[in-house]
Amino acid sequence: MTLKKLRNSNLLRRLVPLLAVAGMVASAGAGEADPQATAPADALYTVVDGNKVDPQTLDGWKTWRALACERCHGAEQEGLVGPSLVDRLKTLRKDEFHDLMLNGRPDKGMPPFSGSAMVTKNWEGLYAYLKGRSDGQIKPGHLYPIEAK
Repeated sequence: MTLKKLRNSNLLRRLVPLLAVAGMVASAGAGEADPQATAPADALYTVVDGNKVDPQTLDGWKTWRALACERCHGAEQEGLVGPSLVDRLKTLRKDEFHDLMLNGRPDKGMPPFSGSAMVTKNWEGLYAYLKGRSDGQIKPGHLYPIEAK
């Protein structure tokens, strides 16, 4: 594979986090980090194999499903009548997301969810899920919990 093709492929994006984790494990000796887990120390989410996630992110995905957000934002979060969240979450800060979820954008058709106990409890997990989708780390479709070793 040429360097140009490598740069344009998803392979490079997938390898860099794995190499970073492998380097951390190697420098720490015999660590217990899962070499397939993608999560820096300050990460919002942890994902393995693209569809296994930490409990908070899984709850966020369940919130997404329960609220049927795909009706407006698409099953893969790439937009329908509502905007693409894959694109929007590249720049939307966590505090802005929180405000948007609670207050909505009624002028644009986005309802407020301040009255939803599920949203007020799981909005950070929902943010983590959508950031993972936006970052290309979480695949579209069904998610599962990361299995304990």
